Amino acid sequence: MGARLSGAQRLPFPHNDLAQLEHLLRTHRRQAERCIIAVEGIYSMDGDYPDLPRLLEIKTRYRSWLMVDEAHSLGVLGATGRGVAEHFHVDARDVDIWMGTLSKTLASCGGYVAGSAALVEQIRYLAPGFLYSVGLAPPLAAAAEAAMAVLHREPQRVRVLHDNGAYFREGLQRLGLDTGSAVGYAVIPWIVGSSLKAVRYSAQLLERNINVQPILYPAVPEQRARLRFFVSSAHSRGDLDQTIAAIQDIQNAMS
Repeated sequence: MGARLSGAQRLPFPHNDLAQLEHLLRTHRRQAERCIIAVEGIYSMDGDYPDLPRLLEIKTRYRSWLMVDEAHSLGVLGATGRGVAEHFHVDARDVDIWMGTLSKTLASCGGYVAGSAALVEQIRYLAPGFLYSVGLAPPLAAAAEAAMAVLHREPQRVRVLHDNGAYFREGLQRLGLDTGSAVGYAVIPWIVGSSLKAVRYSAQLLERNINVQPILYPAVPEQRARLRFFVSSAHSRGDLDQTIAAIQDIQNAMS
């Protein structure tokens, strides 16, 4: 929306295809004074992540800014859940703009933008979306702060999440299911191939007290419609095994 309101040109590149990103920059970078590369820490629909060190090299070479959306990677990537910078052992200050939400790992509502002091001041005093918004409600700020304190105090939760995610992805793959490019952390899709199938599978799993939402066109291409599972450190192996078994039963019944 910011790009549209500013009149900036938007040039999408195929999912996680940094070679194509470089091609776009070689072709178009000289046409603009400023350029921002926008990526996600963990991609919300696919459950994979970008090559951050390579992105830092690309953004430096093409004199661009890099913005990383950590909505799904904060609390997930890295040994202690500090995100994609910790995962790749890079200095977070090398990324120009960090943004994310308080509504996932931090169990609250709202969002944040982090960066240099100059960037923060610019947004604080000049961004209409901030100027004409309301402040974060104190209970929401307190909830996010408490969740962050738990994350710092109990880093073992991140290790359990990593183990659960890998276990669940491998369970789906043993059934011959398409999990796309998911690496096996918190977001694990089951790509079923049509919106109708996704809705039907979701409804049948809900009847078994398993709540997983369908992701349909136009959020994803029709042939890539999916169920998107969110695995957490609170899930037991029994929970995961029950879900895998339910999926197998539903598949057998519909085949």
